Amino acid sequence: MEKKNLRIVFMGTPEFAVESLKSLVEGGYNVVAVVTQPDKPVGRHQDTLQAPPVKQYALEQGLPVLQPVKMKDPEFVEQLRGFRADLQVVVAFRMLPEVVWAMPRFGTFNVHAALLPQYRGAAPINWAVINGETQTGVTTFFLDHDIDTGRIIMQEPFAIPDDADVEYVYNGLMHLGAGIALKTIDKLIAADGNIDSISQDELVAEQQELHHAPKIFKETCRISFGQPAKKVYDFIRGLSPYPGAWTEIQKEGGKAQVLKVFKTTKTGKALAEGVAVGSLRVEGKSLLVACADEWLQLDTIQISGKKRMEARDFLNGMRDIEQYKTI
Repeated sequence: MEKKNLRIVFMGTPEFAVESLKSLVEGGYNVVAVVTQPDKPVGRHQDTLQAPPVKQYALEQGLPVLQPVKMKDPEFVEQLRGFRADLQVVVAFRMLPEVVWAMPRFGTFNVHAALLPQYRGAAPINWAVINGETQTGVTTFFLDHDIDTGRIIMQEPFAIPDDADVEYVYNGLMHLGAGIALKTIDKLIAADGNIDSISQDELVAEQQELHHAPKIFKETCRISFGQPAKKVYDFIRGLSPYPGAWTEIQKEGGKAQVLKVFKTTKTGKALAEGVAVGSLRVEGKSLLVACADEWLQLDTIQISGKKRMEARDFLNGMRDIEQYKTI
């Protein structure tokens, strides 16, 4: 089988998925259609529709685009069937019903931004950084009835430096994911569709503990300074730059204000006896917060109603910050 004869339907929505689609198109693979989310209302009055990044790229390339509201919609399923796909490739999309993932003769594989079976779920990049992992990676696996549990085809690791945030890991995995998608397709072509894969059950038995990656909500992002400084440090970089970890600061008798924190530095400075967790302290041009064991330096922050800024600039306009405490 040659790659020009393998009919591929690509499914994905955000920028993360565009890199994989772009690699397929530029690599000369036969992408016959693209499936993505419906356009999203944006703007103050929600009166402007914004096309997903994958749709924008697909239209630039002259590819047919399908945007079903419901994946089980009979009209969509028939449209999809009409493209006679041999294979479906999924990157950063939603859960698919069996009528969709079982349709192509070679099945449907997903590119997942973690080394499965670790970090199954919607936010694997965030949770890997939050948990202080030093390594993550990408996995291709065949879709089945459950979320992120299908048979694994290929995996590639990616190192997470101690100072890396989600943006760094996202960009790295976006390119690594595009590469592994192509390698997986090439492997499938070379094997005439009879590709080897491994059951995740075999890998689960070898793992000491499974970490999960559930969807992140606003309340998930609230910082708890009652933990060791290293945990707080990892938590903040695991939510930076988006959606952003936050706390509230309040002056006695004053109104609470939301403070987002995007970047911190570990100081290694132990707390003196009697210092309350969450206390704020200024040292020169640095803003420190008390964690359970040490002071953590806040570097890049954003107070509600203001733009994101360096802490030293924030201190120029908040000279009484030590009278505030986190709540």
